[in-house]
Amino acid sequence: MGRIHIDLFTTLDGVAQAPGGPEEDPTENFAFGGWQAPLIDEVVGEQIDSGMVGMDALLLGRRTYDIFAAYWPHQGGEIAELFNRLPKYVASRQSPKLEWEGSTLLGADTVAELRELRDKHQNFHVIGSLDFVQTLFAERLFDQLNLWVYPILLGTGKKVFADGVVPTNLRLIEPVVASPKGAVMQRYALVEGAPAVGNMAEIDQA
Repeated sequence: MGRIHIDLFTTLDGVAQAPGGPEEDPTENFAFGGWQAPLIDEVVGEQIDSGMVGMDALLLGRRTYDIFAAYWPHQGGEIAELFNRLPKYVASRQSPKLEWEGSTLLGADTVAELRELRDKHQNFHVIGSLDFVQTLFAERLFDQLNLWVYPILLGTGKKVFADGVVPTNLRLIEPVVASPKGAVMQRYALVEGAPAVGNMAEIDQA
């Protein structure tokens, strides 16, 4: 069964809206579009590149798809070559015309269709697509969460973990690495079961 990786960039207070540019997602007059750009560095770039090894399909929400489709077909380089070649699956509540080669619109029952698609590819990557990611969190329909946390606080904006999140166990699968500009990369695997509880007083007495 193929693995679904979620790749997200977030501020320390959990805002993941429009990291790439001012026009990416101005919903509710978000004033900090492009907040990631001043904090990007070579270490983060290398982490992103290494995380793409083995990727054989993209899974995108409509807004992220539109941004990618307007940009990557006109670019050169390894990432552009990869993204242009890969099959791309798009989740949307509407019926948009998908002109980027290799694109497929998911049906109305996105969750059921994704469960079937997992037999077709080894490694899906969901990049950005914050609204769609809430569905994946709610359904526990992912295998790995790759999270870059940046040392800024924005206060407002769409959050990584919105109301659709259900109690979930995650396991850190490699050492946490901080980049020169303070971005902290955390890679987590989904773990079965609900989070456990205990009594710290009993632990202290043990």
